[in-house]
Amino acid sequence: MCNLMVKNQTLSFLFYLRKDALNDKGQAPIHLRITVDGQRSTVTTNRFIAETKWDAGAGKAKGNTQTIKELNAYLESMKGSILAHQRDLLDHDKAITAESLRNAFLGLNAKQRTLIEVFEYHNKQMLEKAGKDFALATVTRYDTTLEHVKKFMSTHYHKSDMPLKELEYQFVTDFEHYLKTKKKGKCNHNSTLKYIRNFRKIINISVANNWLEKDPFLNFKSKLDESKRTYLTAEELKAIEEKEISIERIDSLRDIFVFACYTGLAYSDVEKLTPADVSTGIDGEKWIFTHRTKTQSKSNMPLLPPAVAILNKYKNDSECIETGRLLPVKSNQKMNAYLKELANICKIKKLLTFHTARHTFATTVTLTNGVPIESVSSMLGHKSICTTQIYAKVVERKVSDDMAALKGKLFNSVNSTPLKVSTNG
Repeated sequence: MCNLMVKNQTLSFLFYLRKDALNDKGQAPIHLRITVDGQRSTVTTNRFIAETKWDAGAGKAKGNTQTIKELNAYLESMKGSILAHQRDLLDHDKAITAESLRNAFLGLNAKQRTLIEVFEYHNKQMLEKAGKDFALATVTRYDTTLEHVKKFMSTHYHKSDMPLKELEYQFVTDFEHYLKTKKKGKCNHNSTLKYIRNFRKIINISVANNWLEKDPFLNFKSKLDESKRTYLTAEELKAIEEKEISIERIDSLRDIFVFACYTGLAYSDVEKLTPADVSTGIDGEKWIFTHRTKTQSKSNMPLLPPAVAILNKYKNDSECIETGRLLPVKSNQKMNAYLKELANICKIKKLLTFHTARHTFATTVTLTNGVPIESVSSMLGHKSICTTQIYAKVVERKVSDDMAALKGKLFNSVNSTPLKVSTNG
């Protein structure tokens, strides 16, 4: 720790290790803490060292090797540079704070920002609007993306942050490669692109604010693979509805899952439903009027008889009365775990998740039965009908497969006789 007194202000420096941010070699990044009158600011040195080679008391590397000497000389030069910036601020009669010294050292001004700085600012604003403009799960995904970016920069660039102006196209492609091949628990293609899209939003904000002149995503092109959506057939849904279940928690789970199959609501939307969300619609029947947690888009739908019957079943449930909710929904993790048991009990071979119910509503319950795609899109709360068209493709594929099977039965059987078409008037 180095303490200096300038114009009745106390300035101190402390080099220390961030032991919670080791790189792939097991080395810790060295940071410099600047303190002015008790106010702190931190600067990364962009240098790493093994903990065993660091003298925490002296705030420098231990040893007499050439590498150690060069490292300590570099750290001293950083202090000298910050002191020079301090003198410059004094000469121009500007306020000296830990933050102003840090910004002067990093070369930041009103139009310059660092990547992590902007990312953290964005996430902080999102958190403040959680539950209003954004679902908490969306905020969490951006926090996860930020952690991936930090780890990538640490392992690939040996930095804990970098000025936005240094971002180039290669940063984007290297980050994509890292997510798919290097990250612990490698991401598949679609998961990778979702993280990339979150990162891209930060870049778009930076470009819009003129903090970044050139968009590193300018030549980046990639699209999501069309994922297979698991849904229940009419026979499977009926099997679940009619199965006698003696286990109370599974029986309750079945009811909530079937309710979602007949309403198309996602877990977060079912979980928050209260009596205030149900009222009489234009047709005099019961409707749900709500906004999707994920997108805040309007989702209004008439309740089908099975959904109404389930709501009536839990009208006097003690848990529902206590929580003020329509259904006794457990945590998403528990619900998905119970669904595996339900699938086994009902002898359904598909991997069921709560979102399977939403897919089932879109395909088996509505589109397959001739409900117009515009109506389905409205009930699902989709902002764009293009999203709903994914389900329409699923239905078309099912029709195609069924017709292919029919062709096989009619025309490919060795015992079949081709139908004769009369040419008589």
